[in-house]
Amino acid sequence: MAGRRRSDRALRGKLKSPGRPPVAQQEHRRRFWAMIASGLSSEDAAMGCGISQPVGTRWFREAGGMAPSHLRPSSPPSSERYLSFAEREEIALLRAQGHGVRDVARRLGRAASTISWELRRNAATRNGNLDYRASTAQWHSERSARRPKPSKLAANATLRTYVQDRLAGAVVAPGGAILPGPSVPWKGRRHGRRQHRRWAMAWSPQQIAERLRLDFPDDTTMRVSHEAIYQALYVQGRGALKRELTACLRTGRALRVPQARSCRRGKSFVTPEVLISERPSEAQDRAVPGHWEGDLILGLRSSAIGTLVERTTRFTMLLHLPPMEGHGVAPREKNGPALAGHGAEAVRDAIARTITSLPDQLRRSLTWDQGAEMAEHARLRIDTGLQVYFCDPRSPWQRGTNENTNGLLRQYFPKGTDLGAHSPADLAAVASALNGRPRKTLGWKTPAEALDAVLRSGHAGVATTS
Repeated sequence: MAGRRRSDRALRGKLKSPGRPPVAQQEHRRRFWAMIASGLSSEDAAMGCGISQPVGTRWFREAGGMAPSHLRPSSPPSSERYLSFAEREEIALLRAQGHGVRDVARRLGRAASTISWELRRNAATRNGNLDYRASTAQWHSERSARRPKPSKLAANATLRTYVQDRLAGAVVAPGGAILPGPSVPWKGRRHGRRQHRRWAMAWSPQQIAERLRLDFPDDTTMRVSHEAIYQALYVQGRGALKRELTACLRTGRALRVPQARSCRRGKSFVTPEVLISERPSEAQDRAVPGHWEGDLILGLRSSAIGTLVERTTRFTMLLHLPPMEGHGVAPREKNGPALAGHGAEAVRDAIARTITSLPDQLRRSLTWDQGAEMAEHARLRIDTGLQVYFCDPRSPWQRGTNENTNGLLRQYFPKGTDLGAHSPADLAAVASALNGRPRKTLGWKTPAEALDAVLRSGHAGVATTS
């Protein structure tokens, strides 16, 4: 025994080096995923728990965008029968001060055998001695606590092939020949850098999981849950399914999106004080004119027309939004100005130019959906005195007058056509036609007649208009 290294007398065998210790402890990881669950980005969550942003991004990607089961906020905390990192720091400190095993155990309220076992099993043996450091001991403890279990898809080749074939959407004829399917590329810029869709022929993970019970009713080995399929696709290190098969999923995402983050996803310019719940009650009952609803109708080649409808009289005004100079000539500049004609600045200028032609008393409020084209609403309020309010997400019925009018406008501007081909004179003609239609809700008066009656009654403070 005299010639042997002290580390050889440890109660664990020699191990291959598993790499460097992690940069943060399990407490940091648990706090990181709690912040992700609250809706923060991986960069903000990393800074919040005291680690660097690249490390937070790596944790998020390695886990596929979802917290591991033992680190989720809903998971139970670690049992008190195990030493915590704070206790290991206290052990290292007391040992460095020369305290014995029993003295350390007494100070921590632990059994002496627990401290003795900890000092030998989780010691740092790189230099040949049984040195004790809290970070290395915590690393050894977390490594030995892992319970690696091969996934069912990795162990069962038949099951893996069945799942991959149906995820990839391979269509096989009765004779066994593979039939080519349709090509469905991503269209538009809003989808980001994704592979082309292949889910036109593919099954979803839940369809695959449920179909296994029908195709293999007596073979219990051919069973897998849809969550296991998702984890095999998203979580790095599972390695059962090809990562590129994420392009076959209907979302096309390479990572999951935490639920809280998707719920909080919205426009930064929409604050609680400009939501529709703060709109004056006089706008709701339509008793006072001057409250408007607005939206865009879209066409081919990023063309658009803005619509403004007065809630009391149903009077309609259309906004001409021509493409800006340089649109379609060169590739779009990343984070550059919106040149299609319905960006925030273009819409702000068009509304201000149109709404200022009305008396002040007819410019009380404007209700819009939460589109990015209204990001300049604060400047619009200053320029025109028009109070701007936003509907709740996915609630177009909150501006039903405008939605109904947009449906009527599709008679003149059908879907799938280039709306940029229409001149301001064309829009004025359509608005005149719409304002000259008798409306049942107005007692078969036209919107133009209803607006004239409002102006003559003195609500707007001017004599007349048409």
